[in-house]
Amino acid sequence: MDPGWSSYPEQPPRLQYDPCFQANATTIQLTSICFIQRTIMTNKKTYKPCDLVIYGALGDLSTRKLMISLYRLENAGLIESASRIIGVDRFDKSKDEFIAIARESLEMFLKDDIDPEVWDRFSGRLSYLAIDLTQPDQYQRLHAVLDTAERVTINYFAIPPFLFQGTCQGLAASGVLTKESRLVMEKPIGHDLQSSKQINDAVAAVFSEEQVFRIDHYLGKETVLNLLALRFANSIFTTNWDHNTIDHIQITVAEEVGIEGRWDYFDKTGQLRDMLQNHLLQILTFVAMEPPVNIKAQSIRNEKIKVLEALRPITSSNVEEKTVRGQYTKGFCKAKEVPGYLEEEGANTESTTETFVALRVDIDNWRWASVPFYLRTGKRMNYKRTEIVVYFKQLPHNIFKDSYRELPPNKLIIHLQPNEGVEIEILNKIPGIDGGIRLQKTKLDLSYSEAFKKTRMFGGYEKMILEALRGNPTLFLSREEIEQAWTWIDSIQDAWSHISDPPHPYPAGTWGPIASDSLLARDGRAWEA
Repeated sequence: MDPGWSSYPEQPPRLQYDPCFQANATTIQLTSICFIQRTIMTNKKTYKPCDLVIYGALGDLSTRKLMISLYRLENAGLIESASRIIGVDRFDKSKDEFIAIARESLEMFLKDDIDPEVWDRFSGRLSYLAIDLTQPDQYQRLHAVLDTAERVTINYFAIPPFLFQGTCQGLAASGVLTKESRLVMEKPIGHDLQSSKQINDAVAAVFSEEQVFRIDHYLGKETVLNLLALRFANSIFTTNWDHNTIDHIQITVAEEVGIEGRWDYFDKTGQLRDMLQNHLLQILTFVAMEPPVNIKAQSIRNEKIKVLEALRPITSSNVEEKTVRGQYTKGFCKAKEVPGYLEEEGANTESTTETFVALRVDIDNWRWASVPFYLRTGKRMNYKRTEIVVYFKQLPHNIFKDSYRELPPNKLIIHLQPNEGVEIEILNKIPGIDGGIRLQKTKLDLSYSEAFKKTRMFGGYEKMILEALRGNPTLFLSREEIEQAWTWIDSIQDAWSHISDPPHPYPAGTWGPIASDSLLARDGRAWEA
C-alpha cells in the first residue's frame, strides 16, 4: 500500500470505513503442507527495545494500517515492554490529541473489540512530535524524545517519496542517527528506474543497505510465506515444480475498489507501476525461484533476483502480443452503480492511464522453459481476489473417456486473500456399484481460519512491522531487486508510449476487458473462473 498522496496535505486525511471479508470454513485439512509462523507466538528471545518513529503519523497509511497493526502486536504481547511509538507530523497536536486519533482509528478499522487493558498499555507507548519535514532546523526536536543509548530508533517513512531525501538529510544533520538506527520505506520507491535510483542514492548517503527495510506488505502474508514451505518442504511439489509437469501458472490480484479519492496520484502512476511492479512480481519470484541455500535474507534475495534477471523483455516488437491494458467504465459492484474511471471525482476525461493490466510473462531459464506465467491485476473488478493457480500438464493417455473426453488438468490453487488457504483439484471416482468408474472433480481444501482456529492469525503489516522491530531483513526488498524490477517494467511502459490505441474499456464489476481473455485464448488456455 502506498501512502496515497500526490502532495504534502494541508489537513490530516479523514478516516473512512474500509469493509473486509471474513474467511470461509472448509473441510479437509492439508496440514502436511502448512506453514504458520508459530515462532512469533512461542519465541522467548528478548530484543532490544525500540523507538518507532512514524513520519506522517496523521496520514492515511498510519491511521488505516499502522496503528491497527501495532495494536494487534501489542495484544499478542510481541512488542518489547520498554518500546515506544512516536508520531511525527507537521500538524500542531498534543500527545493526548494524537492518542485520541489513534483510538478513533482503532474504533473505525479494527474488526475486534478494543481490550481496555491492552489499550492502556498501547496508549502508554504513544507520544507525538510536531515537525515540518521540509524545515531542516526542526529535526533537532527529536533529541528531546529519542533515547539512542537504551533503544534502537526505527524511522518509518509513511510519507510521500518526494520527502524521502530531505527527511534523510534532516535526520543526518540532526545527529540522532546511530549505527543501530533503521529505516523502513514504503512503496512507491520511484516511478521508474531513474527515479528509483535517485531515491535509493539519497537514502544510501545516510543509511547503509543493511539499515534499510523496504516494505512490500504482501510478503508478510501467511500464504505467500507458505510458498517456501509448500515448494521446499514437500517432495510432492519440489520434484514436480518445473516445465516437465507444469503447463502454466496464473497470478491474479483483483481489487473491488476504484480510485477512492486518489485520482490525481493514481493517474500519474497506473496499475502497471502501482501493483504489478511490486506485488505481482514479488509473488512471481516466490513461485519461480530456485531453492535457496537457506532461509536467510541474502540467500532468498539472490534467488529472487535471478528470476527477475531471467524475465524475457517485453518491448515494442511484442508488447501488443504479450500485454493488455484496460480502463474501467461505469458499471455495478455489489448491485450498486459506480462511476467509470473518467467519471471519478477530479478526473481528466482525456486520460489513457490503465486501471487493468494482463501480461504473458516468460522466464528464460531451464526450469521454466516454455511455461508461460499469466499475470493480471485491475481495479473495479468483480470481487476482491488474490490467488495463484498452478495448472499441471494433462495426462497423455485417457482410459476414463466415459467421464471425460479429455482429462482435465490437476490444479493447485493458493488463495492469498480474502480467504487464505490452499486447494488441490483432483479427479475422484464417484461412489456407486451400478456401473463403471465415473470421475468427478473434487478439491482437497485447507482453510487457514478452519485449520488453525486456536492460532492467532496476523496480516502482512503486522508481520513486516514485527520483523523491522526485531531487525530481521529476510522479508524486505533489496535495492537490486527493486531496480531489476523497474528495468523490466520500464521496457513495457516505454513500449506502451508508442501505441496510439487507448486502453480497452471494461465495465466495473467484471473481470476486465475481453482482450485479456484473448491473451490466453491464443495459447489455447483460459483464466481461472
